[in-house]
Amino acid sequence: MKYEVGSIVEGKVTGIKPFGAFVALDDQHQGLVHISEVSHDYVKDINDHLSVGDAVEVKVMNVEENSGKISLSIRKTQDTPEPKQQQRPRRKRPAQNDNAQGFNTLEDKLKVWLKESNDRQAQLNKRLKK
Repeated sequence: MKYEVGSIVEGKVTGIKPFGAFVALDDQHQGLVHISEVSHDYVKDINDHLSVGDAVEVKVMNVEENSGKISLSIRKTQDTPEPKQQQRPRRKRPAQNDNAQGFNTLEDKLKVWLKESNDRQAQLNKRLKK
């Protein structure tokens, strides 16, 4: 059986590695679902999403003619979820010394960082001398 790019087929997970899951399409063909193609959400650990023996619906993304390697996707068989509107918590910004351009240059920031670092080092040295 020849698998065409774009076709959606049913397969069975036969192996899991940190980078993806191997899926048997039939007795003679298997492909790889890369970890980035498992879900629309971020996948930190593929084992949280798939187990050996799971039946999965996959889309054929690529078939290398020479090697016969088949790239598969689970997430391409699913509807794209609506974007989540999350409000990020506002962080207090440190007081800035505005220069003529309206922002701190790297040189200005470096001076502040070096001063803070030297102050911290001086405090640590005082504690060590006690």
